[in-house]
Amino acid sequence: MGVQIVGVGSYVPDNVVTNADLRERYGFDPDWIEQRTGIFSRRHAPPSVATSDICVEAAKRAIDNAGAKTEDIDLLIVGTFTPDHTCPSTACIVQEKLGLDVPAFDLAAACSGFVYSLATAAQYVATGNSKLALVIGADLCSRVVNPSDKKVAPLFGDGGGAVLVSRGSMNQGLLCYQLGADGGGGPLLQCPAGGTRQPATPQDITNGNQFLNMDGRNVFIWAVRVVEDTIKLVLEKSGLRIEDVSLFLLHQANARILDHAVEKLGIPREKVLMQLDRYGNTSAGSIPLVLDEAARSGRIQTGDTVLMCGFGAGLTWGTALFRW
Repeated sequence: MGVQIVGVGSYVPDNVVTNADLRERYGFDPDWIEQRTGIFSRRHAPPSVATSDICVEAAKRAIDNAGAKTEDIDLLIVGTFTPDHTCPSTACIVQEKLGLDVPAFDLAAACSGFVYSLATAAQYVATGNSKLALVIGADLCSRVVNPSDKKVAPLFGDGGGAVLVSRGSMNQGLLCYQLGADGGGGPLLQCPAGGTRQPATPQDITNGNQFLNMDGRNVFIWAVRVVEDTIKLVLEKSGLRIEDVSLFLLHQANARILDHAVEKLGIPREKVLMQLDRYGNTSAGSIPLVLDEAARSGRIQTGDTVLMCGFGAGLTWGTALFRW
């Protein structure tokens, strides 16, 4: 407790790719995509844009929203699994582009990356080691999926969001949170080639081994279980009920996963914001994108309790109850 979010911002590329576009380019079935995922379109960045560019735009909007000065920012954390380069970190590139004089580092937890990063920044602020932390979640998923893979490519899009975290009253901040990981499930979502375990060879590139592989069925089974379990746990530990939560900002991966959570947990549908129909799965960008939309539309007011839940490759998950 004792921390607050003082600014929010997000950014998505202008290029809209609809399901009809995917049918024309790759022969994908729009009905299958819509019925199985709830996604109707997504954004794809042009070749000249990298993850750091999305981070910078989202950060500028958050800084403007907070009315803050860049010289007041003293910490930068970027949650992403699609960095510009293996090194330097994307955070260091963003730091230079924004003209910040701060420690900066990436945090790789895929679709849980924003909640992991927010919880990390909150520790620095709550302990007095940071006065104003910039937290960004962003991914260019279109660069790590095989564009012709009909079961994976349609699910993902590009985008990101940012928040500024500072000291707040003792009534504000993280009421309760859980960060979790199960590395045994790593093979369910992985890019086999491109790291030190399997440096990408010309043959790997030919075979597409640098792209994201996903065991969709088992990922879905895991996701619906972990979302229900982690939300129940965090509510139980905090002594709150579903009706005490003002808004549920769940990772925008698949409409059927969100529908399952709504049904199993008895969450009123009007309390669950969905924008995956427009953006698809933007990984670490997912929660800050929907958070920005909620805040700017007046859906979040001082004193509200917001539940954020991310889950994805690793396997990782992160759930946070945040008192606004």
